[in-house]
Amino acid sequence: MSDHAPTDATGLGATPGGLLDEVRVAVFVLDGDGAVVLWSPEAEALFGYRAEDVLGRRAAGILVPDRLRAAVDRWFERTWAGEAWSGVVPVLCADGTLRRVEFRSRRLHDPRGAPRVLAHAADTPTLRRLEIDLAMSLSLINQSPVALALFDTDLRWLRVNPALERLNGLPAEALLGRRYRDVLVGTDVEGVEGAMRHVLATGEPLIDHRTTGRTPADPQRDHVWSVSYYRVDDQSGHTIGVGTSAIDVTERQRADAEVAAARERLAVIADAGTRIGTTLDLPRTARELAEVAVPRLADLAAVDVLDSVLGGETAPPVRPDGSVLFRPLAVVAGQGSDEGRAAYRLGEAASHGPRRVLTQCVREARPILLARVLAPALRHIARNEEVARVFAGVGVHSFLAVPLTARGEVLGTLSLCRTRNPRPFDQEDVALAGELAARAAISVDNARLYSRERGTALTLQRSLLPRLPRSRPGIDIACRYLPAVSEIGGDWFDVLELGAGRLGLVVGDVMGKGVRAAAIMGQLRSTIRALALLDLPPAELLSHLDAIATSLGDSIATCVYAVCDPRDGWCEISSAGHLPPVLVRPDGTAELLDLPNAVPLGVGGVPFTAERRRLAPGSTVALFTDGLVEERRAPIDVGLRAMTRLLSGAPRPLEETCDAVLSGLRPTTPEDDVALLLARTHRPGP
Repeated sequence: MSDHAPTDATGLGATPGGLLDEVRVAVFVLDGDGAVVLWSPEAEALFGYRAEDVLGRRAAGILVPDRLRAAVDRWFERTWAGEAWSGVVPVLCADGTLRRVEFRSRRLHDPRGAPRVLAHAADTPTLRRLEIDLAMSLSLINQSPVALALFDTDLRWLRVNPALERLNGLPAEALLGRRYRDVLVGTDVEGVEGAMRHVLATGEPLIDHRTTGRTPADPQRDHVWSVSYYRVDDQSGHTIGVGTSAIDVTERQRADAEVAAARERLAVIADAGTRIGTTLDLPRTARELAEVAVPRLADLAAVDVLDSVLGGETAPPVRPDGSVLFRPLAVVAGQGSDEGRAAYRLGEAASHGPRRVLTQCVREARPILLARVLAPALRHIARNEEVARVFAGVGVHSFLAVPLTARGEVLGTLSLCRTRNPRPFDQEDVALAGELAARAAISVDNARLYSRERGTALTLQRSLLPRLPRSRPGIDIACRYLPAVSEIGGDWFDVLELGAGRLGLVVGDVMGKGVRAAAIMGQLRSTIRALALLDLPPAELLSHLDAIATSLGDSIATCVYAVCDPRDGWCEISSAGHLPPVLVRPDGTAELLDLPNAVPLGVGGVPFTAERRRLAPGSTVALFTDGLVEERRAPIDVGLRAMTRLLSGAPRPLEETCDAVLSGLRPTTPEDDVALLLARTHRPGP
């Protein structure tokens, strides 16, 4: 529709537009003498003269200043002769002011055939302002790079600019007068028309409304447009329609998406730096890696470590038949992918054949990307047909396997699946997964090396634990050793057979962790055993041991050595910076022995002293390491008092006493090694 004025039931305009009211064109008619014979209300409004003041009088004598009257008379003569005339004339208004007025005049005849001059007049500044506004509007609309359009209230195109023609790929003739939905069928028709109807109904503009679709300008590719809608009303307040401005933001949207994706990748990497490798526990490290990947990178993630890596082997990961043996350590599924967990049996060895994707990933030590996974490819991802059916059931449509490589060695793989996320993995995802795998691989390798070293230290330490003497007349022995949950330390105890029915009791703790601490502990233990053969008193034995410990480098150890004689009923004790033993008398009262202060072994230059105590039959001596009584958040005195309390009371069998002490002080796996040695005297048999 080209006419936007409202109409009544007859189709005629019900109300005029407001442009004529803005211009206010004055009309008057002159006779052959130049006298006014018709004077319109608009002329009265423009010039200020009432009709009764000007009718019958010469217009030039009223409106034209004296200096211009001759020129105006010549204009009137040419018009009377039949020549149309137009021009701008300063007019003398009724209030005495001069107003520049633009005239249009031509000769015509009245019904009786008498000649007349019809003059139209309008305020020149008003006309110039409207002309400038119109020129500027047309120039901006036609030259603007923004696509502009005007729709009527029936959502038909009224006006379009060249930018919109280019945006749609259609000329104006193909758009004007047609409905939006009848032309741009490849766009979000309902969304666009709904937005325009909302603006028409409310009058509220809708800014930066994003819509997508395809137009004849580029029918093979989706575009994104930012469209703003405004209701357009005329001067009288009547609604003409909806004006729209649109720009193609496809590239900007893509760039914004890339920037957002890059920020998300950095956030994932930063998250990985704080969440992966918080402990040296291998399964937990694997799970931390999988949890970082889900759901931000994948819907289902699994970490498989080579069986040879867990076994500490150095053999090539690929077996002679081309297969690889894995052990799944962690699997994490996002919302809607829980059934995918059934594809992995954590901790169980799983063989992947030569043609499997994980085998290829390990063999070639590079990521393997299957951007779009069809049904036949599932058999190459899964280790067997059963797992392939599980993957099909959860809707795996994209797969990525990344090797866990540390120090040039492939340790396992990170497997990523997308099920609910419709976007396939791409090279950006490969780079991000590779970064996560590289960071995690170091933690996995550290955990593996730690597990290996811990196992070595534990084996060494257990191999050095003593075998209790079979013949112990007059004394019963019970002992316990608990390795730390993390790094193995250098705690040890020993029971030595001495002459004349005596026994030597030893408990010590090498400062430090791991194989080195265990090795030093072994040397000190062997040295004590050798020195004990010389039947040296406790203080003298520790002096010799201190000299040897000094020669072992910067190692420091604490130790308590007690010689017990159950036949004569005494016990001689010397300490090298170690916690004092607890003595439990036959009546059940327990006492923490107050021994002379002494420095640890390895410091050197400080003599050791000993103290002898009476041991009545039924007395118990308890020697232990600090791992039993020390808590990080409490003074060690708290643990020592608890130890004394647990040993007090009516005598119980020593094995039962050991269990009671451990359950009371260390109900869970300790953070530090624990050694406990109990000795109880009784009268030897005949």
